[in-house]
Amino acid sequence: MQFTVKELLAQSPLQQDIKINGWVRTFRSNRFIALNDGSTLQNIQCVIDFEQTNPEILKRITTGACLQIKGILEESQGKGQKVEIKVSDLTILGDSDAETFPIQPKKHSLEFLRENAHLRVRTNTFAAVMRVRSALAFAVHQYFQKNGFFYVNTPIITGSDAEGAGEMFRVSTLNPKSPPITQDGKIDYTEDFFGKETNLTVSGQLEAETFAMALGKVYTFGPTFRAENSNTSRHLAEFWMIEPEMAFYDLDANMDLAEDFIKNVVSYAIANCAEDLTFLEARLLEEEKTKPQQERSDLKLSDKLDFVVNNRFVRLSYTEAIDILKNSTPNKKKKFKYLIEEWGADLQSEHERYLVEKHFQCPVILFDYPAKIKAFYMRLNEDKKTVRAMDILFPGIGEIVGGSQREERLEVLQQKIADLGIDEKELWWYLDLRRFGTAVHSGFGLGFERLVQFVTGMGNIRDVIPYPRTPKNAEF
Repeated sequence: MQFTVKELLAQSPLQQDIKINGWVRTFRSNRFIALNDGSTLQNIQCVIDFEQTNPEILKRITTGACLQIKGILEESQGKGQKVEIKVSDLTILGDSDAETFPIQPKKHSLEFLRENAHLRVRTNTFAAVMRVRSALAFAVHQYFQKNGFFYVNTPIITGSDAEGAGEMFRVSTLNPKSPPITQDGKIDYTEDFFGKETNLTVSGQLEAETFAMALGKVYTFGPTFRAENSNTSRHLAEFWMIEPEMAFYDLDANMDLAEDFIKNVVSYAIANCAEDLTFLEARLLEEEKTKPQQERSDLKLSDKLDFVVNNRFVRLSYTEAIDILKNSTPNKKKKFKYLIEEWGADLQSEHERYLVEKHFQCPVILFDYPAKIKAFYMRLNEDKKTVRAMDILFPGIGEIVGGSQREERLEVLQQKIADLGIDEKELWWYLDLRRFGTAVHSGFGLGFERLVQFVTGMGNIRDVIPYPRTPKNAEF
């Protein structure tokens, strides 16, 4: 009977015949194979009788080789695990050149592993991260399905810019060397595949709103793209977004949902990924020792996760946050890179982390931001200066969720579009939602990689996605 490593390690030594496939992590003394199949962090020890094994086969049992092993599951004679496999038959499914295989049984830098992203998941660190990522993705769908949401697939190719940032990847079949030109010298996109200028989406929100105004509660979970030339540990050009949209939800209900959602998915990871999270916590503790004292975190990974799950998120207005930051010691002593001098400043990660980690010492939800620093679709408050926006701030990473109550009033939305110089014709279908049965509605977006980064403790967002897409890098 065929098993996984995880299944075998959970069993008693029953002297049963078993079959298992996996990759060699180490092979020592011509006798002991540490085999891993990705189902768990742990390897299973397979013991061969080298005197009865073909010497040519022994030479081929190298790090990275893929094996099929048949044998008897019995009590382990060594320490570390209760069972091992006494090998009766060994088949090499795939050889590995020991001299050139990049992933050797030693510590590799994260930079080196990014250069070998096609093989890095064979290391304990990346296998653990990707198992946690998988569990979190399942938890996302499970939460929304249990709470009456419908899953909607919004388009990847779009003619609208939901964020109004203009940093989008163009989608075109026109000849780049000699595109058709209009009389005024511009590229004639009417000759393009879609008959208009199109891009890769930065958000599924606008399309999701149309479904929320018919199905009530919906969510998207898919890839999004930003052509932002930010070569930092926090940015990717391709990433996954979770975006629920809810009819009849005001900003308070939106904040309630976001808090409950995050606590649920983080709790799921704690309950179902204990082995991987314990390993990642130990890894993070070792990494922290290499940092200068002032840059070290006061919280272990498990403490950070408990910090989110067990704390009520503090809610305060942007205006209240600005007052706190203006009067804070780092601001007065000019320790902030970006000093807070007046209302209207766009908060940076250092400000968000100060509020969470130093001032309140719990997750924070900021709301009612200045209209000038937020997107056009957010509901304008009666003061005409702020909008019904909200951001959730976490320890270690700052903003993890951004959302708002959407502007449901046709005239107000039309004015905001005009003020920003957006062509109303491009959003005729979005405005129709306000013409035909408008209602209060809200939603938020959560960058999935930010969530995975927080739960795993990885310092660079490029290490929580299988193949990172960043400026000057589209390898693999």
